[in-house]
Amino acid sequence: MTAFHSRWLAVSRFIGQEAMALDDKDWDAWLALYHDEAEYWVPAWDDHERPTADPQNEVSLIYYPNRGGLEDRVFRIRTRRSAASTPQPRTVHRFSLLSADESDGQVHARTSWTTVSVLEGKVATLSGWAFYDLEPQDDSFVIRRKKTIVVTDLFHEIADVYSI
Repeated sequence: MTAFHSRWLAVSRFIGQEAMALDDKDWDAWLALYHDEAEYWVPAWDDHERPTADPQNEVSLIYYPNRGGLEDRVFRIRTRRSAASTPQPRTVHRFSLLSADESDGQVHARTSWTTVSVLEGKVATLSGWAFYDLEPQDDSFVIRRKKTIVVTDLFHEIADVYSI
């Protein structure tokens, strides 16, 4: 197997672990995939039909500058201290790996994704792209940065970490 194919398989397996952890609502396993300093960003769309470019100065659907924000979100999900988390939908996360290139000691991956959520008999679908900066760790990776573009621009359900 070539280095390219080996990397492709490893990245696909790793991103699949994230999808499974979200579908299984295994929050500890999901958080373990993220580096302590991982940035998690879901930009909004601007008036020119482009995703916003600066999470510090423009609107984002979700922005956490490090894993602490994700840990706080998981705490609110677990304790049901968020209206967005009660009740939680059942989800199916599907992704296609589009690229996995290595530079600067990291792997930069892009996926296209679709998440189907089911709650109280209603089915909702969101889709988009995700961009990952992955840092090798042991025989796997940790996520240093994840930027998710939600292509679905009109949706009636809540966009949260478990639905994208």
